[in-house]
Amino acid sequence: MEFYHFARGVVASIVKPLYRLDIRGTEHFPKDAGVLVCANHTHNFDPLALGVATPRPVNFMAKAELFAAPVLKGLLPKVNAFPVKRGLSDREAMRTALRLLKSGEVVGMFPEGTRSKDGKLGKGLAGAGFFALRGDADVVPCAIIGQYKPLRRVKVIFGQPLAMAPFRERKASAEEVTAAIMQEIQRILDENENSKG
Repeated sequence: MEFYHFARGVVASIVKPLYRLDIRGTEHFPKDAGVLVCANHTHNFDPLALGVATPRPVNFMAKAELFAAPVLKGLLPKVNAFPVKRGLSDREAMRTALRLLKSGEVVGMFPEGTRSKDGKLGKGLAGAGFFALRGDADVVPCAIIGQYKPLRRVKVIFGQPLAMAPFRERKASAEEVTAAIMQEIQRILDENENSKG
C-alpha cells in the first residue's frame, strides 16, 4: 500500500496541474464501506484521473495482456490492479472483485468495457450490475469530462451512491442495474459537460 500512495502522489503531481483536474462530489464518497465506482471511459488516462480523484485507494481490473509486459507485470499489482480476460467469463477476476468489495475496499470500473470512440456514453455491460448486486457495496456513479489537452480542465465528478436495496429486494437483473447506473452517469454528464473550461 505504501507504493500505491507513492505512485498516486507522483501521478497526482503531474495530472492535477497539467489537466487542471477539477474534482467534485467527494463528499458523497462512503468513507469505510465497500464501494463500486462506475465511470464513463473516453481516454487511456481515465484510470489515472479516477485513481487520483477518488479519496480512497482504488482497485482496477486491467486487461490480462498488460500483465504479460515485462515492466507492467511487476508494477500493476503494486498499484492495486488485477487481471481480467476480456471477452470471456473470467471467474477468477469476478471472485477477486467480489472479495475486494465485500471486504470494504474500492473497485473502479468502466461499465462500457472499452473506450468510447465518439465521446458519447455507450451501453454498459452486465458485469457492472452483477458486481453491484452481489458485492454488498455502495455504488458511486462518476463522470469524467474533458479531452486531456494540456492546461485544459478535466472534471471528475462523483454522484451520490445509488441505493441497491430496492434492486436486490425485487431481484432485478444485472442488465437492469447496469442500465440504472449508466442513466445516472449520463445525468451527471448532461448537468456538467457544457462548461468544460
